[in-house]
Amino acid sequence: MLQIIKKTKVWFTISIVLTIIGIAFLFTKGLNYGIDFRGGTLISMNINKEFKKADVDTIVDKYAKGKYSTKVANEGKEIEILVQEGVLNEEGVNNLIKDVKTQYSLEESAVIGSETIGASVGNELKEKAIWALIVANAAILIYVAMRFELNFAIAAIIALIHDVFLTVSFYAIFGIQVNTPFIAAVLTIVGYSINDTIVVFDRVRENVKKNRRMSPEEVANLSVNETMARSINTTLTTLITITAVYIFVPTIREFTLPLIIGIACGAYSSIFIASPLWVVLKNRKRKNKNAAAA
Repeated sequence: MLQIIKKTKVWFTISIVLTIIGIAFLFTKGLNYGIDFRGGTLISMNINKEFKKADVDTIVDKYAKGKYSTKVANEGKEIEILVQEGVLNEEGVNNLIKDVKTQYSLEESAVIGSETIGASVGNELKEKAIWALIVANAAILIYVAMRFELNFAIAAIIALIHDVFLTVSFYAIFGIQVNTPFIAAVLTIVGYSINDTIVVFDRVRENVKKNRRMSPEEVANLSVNETMARSINTTLTTLITITAVYIFVPTIREFTLPLIIGIACGAYSSIFIASPLWVVLKNRKRKNKNAAAA
């Protein structure tokens, strides 16, 4: 049997080091917010035939290098070009559209629309994203506290925050652009991570009832070992699927990339963070009871 709980300091040290690195990058570099948050220019064009998104990206890159995103729509016949605010003036927009039209021999009617998105919309999105995370975590805290006990709930929420923060830190470290699909992915990570953690905690609760003479360390270690194979297998099959989607469906990479990172972090935290945290909280509660009784 693997002695997971005995190496709690090792797991906590790894997470603390990664957290410190993430905080350092967030404070120095910050997140690379995309057009959804910063505002900019949205150009929609109807190619009306099959085309390679990479070819359009090559054209756009001449005018807005690294400060744009493109998305294929309408069954692969339309392209949406999003360029960050302050990158293109009116002449630049016109030249970009002209080059795309020339590339695919398009008529004037191919341009569906060109509009400017204000940065105020981005600020509203940030606020809503933060509130969505707060509400989701509060609901999970209440649910786990009612279903199990408060110690389980606190450990689960800390593990969730750990997963979300490491995913955000990854984006800060590598300067990957953050748009609204990232927010959707983060909320998905929250749901997936808590599901994995609850599976372990459910086994912990069962083993507490079956083995009343066991210490919290022994119960947690037994439970983690019993559920580890299931957690790893579930995570691997999910990651294989999402990675395949990431590779072969480039149009939704903004959603699948954070999922890959977050799900991997969730598997790690459910085994090496959540359960050891529960042991720490349980032992602290026992010490407080003994101190009060004394």
